[in-house]
Amino acid sequence: MTEPDRVTGDSDGGGAEPSWGPSEVPTTALLTDQYELTMVRAALQAGTASRRCVFELYPRRLPPGRRYGVVAGVGRALRALGHFRFDDEACRFLLDQQVVDEPTAEWLAGFRFGGTITGYPEGELYFPGSPLLVVEATFAEAVVLETLLLSIYNHDSAIASAASRMILAAEGRPCIEMGSRRTQELAAVAAARAAYVAGFDATSNLEAGRRYGVPTTGTAAHAFTLLHDTERDAFAAQVAAMGVDTTLLVDTYDVENAVRTGVELTGGRLGSVRLDSGDLPLLARQVRAQLDGLGATRTKIIVTSDLDEQNIAALSAAPVDAYGVGTALVTGSGAPTCGFVYKMVARSGSDDPSGPLQPVAKRSANKVSIGGRKYAARRLLANGVAEAEVISIDRPSDDPRDRPLLVDLVRDGEIVGREPLTAARERHRRVRSELPQEALKMSRGEPVIETLVVHPDGVSESTSYRRGV
Repeated sequence: MTEPDRVTGDSDGGGAEPSWGPSEVPTTALLTDQYELTMVRAALQAGTASRRCVFELYPRRLPPGRRYGVVAGVGRALRALGHFRFDDEACRFLLDQQVVDEPTAEWLAGFRFGGTITGYPEGELYFPGSPLLVVEATFAEAVVLETLLLSIYNHDSAIASAASRMILAAEGRPCIEMGSRRTQELAAVAAARAAYVAGFDATSNLEAGRRYGVPTTGTAAHAFTLLHDTERDAFAAQVAAMGVDTTLLVDTYDVENAVRTGVELTGGRLGSVRLDSGDLPLLARQVRAQLDGLGATRTKIIVTSDLDEQNIAALSAAPVDAYGVGTALVTGSGAPTCGFVYKMVARSGSDDPSGPLQPVAKRSANKVSIGGRKYAARRLLANGVAEAEVISIDRPSDDPRDRPLLVDLVRDGEIVGREPLTAARERHRRVRSELPQEALKMSRGEPVIETLVVHPDGVSESTSYRRGV
């Protein structure tokens, strides 16, 4: 972790995470829903806005058929919190639209988050009921963060969860994120970051490289071949500009002729060929045989073309060296959001900041929540394999088998949880290795470990979250 940093909005620190000035990043305060601010307005008027509360961000369930999820977006959320300021323009807009009144606008203008946030570190795994964020602050401070935190966590964790499955299916072969043209432009940058956390090696998105230090890659599309009079002319131009280690896209016209031309132009030293259409398993075997027959035994084969984890798994026996993944990745491979919610679980009965907290919970049909502040740990067997997600209410687990999951992210207004993106990437690789072998399956299934809820009286139960309550 880097040194503590006040929530001032100017510096992110933490290695690969960038430093931004106020002129580069506008306020994030209006990336929210109107009802967050109308609740603050009403609470200020009622005199309850300063009551100490605990909110938790958690999943009721995993997306259908998924066996585990991946936490991503922590660094982005901390950066967004650093820029969460209601400046003059924002306050004027809210007043003009009659969203807030003058006293509320005055409160917003002076807003500085002074609470405490603990949470799962980036790259960690999650399961039904996992308290990914625990926010303790006044009601007004905590509630205004709801939409911003949910939007970041729901998007980034969905991408990272899909990416992790793809990495497992790739069985050690590199994966490249290349979905920028299939999603909104800023979502593409966040998606590239989340995919990198989950194990992708590179991205085609240059802004992700500039902003987050994600390695970038890319050469040419079919248009470059079509620009030239012949495929040979196009390949010669690309090799002249990028060197013999470049990757040639060989399926514009005839794959066999294109491979032969590429090998000839590079003297057998061509870096890679890319296949973007056709029967990929069959074509990869044919191209590998052709390359080897031409003496280009070191030339690699990269495949693209609407891949997802199922397609990647189906290519496991083919002579493929790397995968390029676009649409399925940036849309969460069928689960574009994680369904995280942000709920109050405890509150003080008065404005006394040292007063006791009392549990509160929803009782809505099919959306019942569990009151009380949560602590989380992962129970490991003697061989280091995960057995359960242990969610303890009001006090952390003292079982020696349990690995604590919550870390400090913000402490009394100080951002303390920033870290290099590479740390999150390495963490994910490490914690994924704790999962039982069933996690490797691409078929639909139940969460690979159960969620065990431990109540203050010591009673444990594992049914509520598995039912998606």
